[in-house]
Amino acid sequence: MEVLYLLVPLSLLLVALIVWIFLWAIRSGQFDDLEGPAHRILMDDDEPPGETGEAKEETEKKVS
Repeated sequence: MEVLYLLVPLSLLLVALIVWIFLWAIRSGQFDDLEGPAHRILMDDDEPPGETGEAKEETEKKVS
């Protein structure tokens, strides 16, 4: 019975910590876009990775 005097406050502290971490995650934008990364994987990229707009224009000028 005396162990409850220790476990109840510890569990309340743990719940408060979990709520604080959850609220921090919401405020920092962790849950803003849940579907964007999943859709980005499915999109077909026409440009090779790492090629910027300027480099693409220079490549197109050299080809034509």
